[in-house]
Amino acid sequence: MQSYTIGQAARLLGVSPDTARRWADAGRMATHRDEAGRRLIDGRDLAAFSVELAKTVGGEEDASYTSVRNAFPGIVTAIKLGDVAAQVEIQAGPHRLVSLLTREAVEELGLEVGMEATARVKSTNVHIDRV
Repeated sequence: MQSYTIGQAARLLGVSPDTARRWADAGRMATHRDEAGRRLIDGRDLAAFSVELAKTVGGEEDASYTSVRNAFPGIVTAIKLGDVAAQVEIQAGPHRLVSLLTREAVEELGLEVGMEATARVKSTNVHIDRV
């Protein structure tokens, strides 16, 4: 499973590294240390935290998230696989994006919950890029 540094988690959550550090210090985000002593957040834990965080800031008018060229970097929070089609959810800061794509595409990208990915939006289509 992929783990993220405090800085990477902050970028995915749309906050400053200081804010992410304070959340980790307060126990809001579970962390562990690697061999080098860096604090890391498990991808699945970060995915769950990003969903909960979006619920708390989703209604605030000053909580805005913008992206150049309609690219929304985030974390995969859910994958539903069918026989042919699949549904992938990405939490990008306070935004939840859902893409319908083929099961084959999900498997080729190797997408998993907790993995970093970018949703690219053009009109009503959402494309997923693996980072």
